[in-house]
Amino acid sequence: MPGDGLTEDGVDEARRLGVVLEDEELDLAVATELRRTQETLELALAGRELPRLVVPELNEIDFGGFDGGSLEAYRAWAAGHPPALRAPGGGESRADAAARYARGLRRLLARPEKRILVVAHALAIRYALDASQGLVPAPLMAPIDHAVPHRLSAEGAAAAAALLEAWSRAPRFRGT
Repeated sequence: MPGDGLTEDGVDEARRLGVVLEDEELDLAVATELRRTQETLELALAGRELPRLVVPELNEIDFGGFDGGSLEAYRAWAAGHPPALRAPGGGESRADAAARYARGLRRLLARPEKRILVVAHALAIRYALDASQGLVPAPLMAPIDHAVPHRLSAEGAAAAAALLEAWSRAPRFRGT
């Protein structure tokens, strides 16, 4: 399982998420390949027996040479570069990440379970939420709080997948 584990704050956030979700009916629990999403999922669902699934298509964007550095440095780079450009150092483009996120959403939509808890990364969540509302990505995406549930219907997930697929083939940021 790659990546760093949760910080003390992350552990606290995951436990608080568990309290928020304790009365939610869930059929499947999903995390990415990264350690912190799997740890969040385990802590949030402590004591609950649910099938688990790892969906690598929802992994965090590959930051390339920015990996391990400050998020602010990546965001400064991202603000001034087009969506199809790969991050320096072998990273991923935002267009490629959007296509991958769409594949992850399609994978979940093909599942028989109706109520799926997904623990993913900020950019994947923001792209899916915005796309479900008909918004293509922006150069800088609005941040989201960690370990806070966001609801997305199957219809919203399908709309997000379709928009992200189309956008990834001819990416142009909103507002540009």
